[in-house]
Amino acid sequence: MFSPETQQQVDCLLSRYPIRRNALLPLLHLAQKENQGWLDSKWVNHVAELCEVSPTHVEGVATFYTMFRFRPPGKYHLQVCTCVPCCLVGGPEILEHLEHKLGIHTGHTTKDGLFSIEEMECIGACAYAPAMIVNEDYIEQLTPEKIDQLLDSLATTPQEQETHA
Repeated sequence: MFSPETQQQVDCLLSRYPIRRNALLPLLHLAQKENQGWLDSKWVNHVAELCEVSPTHVEGVATFYTMFRFRPPGKYHLQVCTCVPCCLVGGPEILEHLEHKLGIHTGHTTKDGLFSIEEMECIGACAYAPAMIVNEDYIEQLTPEKIDQLLDSLATTPQEQETHA
């Protein structure tokens, strides 16, 4: 199921873990990345086979962690931090601004599939709060104006370009 390039990473990971089940989390990350940002039953079953555990075990682990998704995210998945440091400097207001601007609530995806929003507890960027992650890129010291510029930029970004703001 994995692409040849990712299969090499899988093989390398499995060679480092004598007990296959211990490779579960990194394999879930690879599976999610390979499946455009989310996991379905096909991938859960495949990871279960690789780790020699039941699919129920894999689902239990994957549903425990917030970084694993079971629905397709938008092309740009916006993860807004609202933990204490971000909360003190406007994280909730940033989330509210995003929801208003995109016309969706956290946990949802825009109708065109371009944006999805997720509220996060801590993304580890407390010194640069308020912050969010767009796909895999950190965007820090957010303001409503910076959000507007970012959304405009992402909405007009050709498919091939990445999200470096």
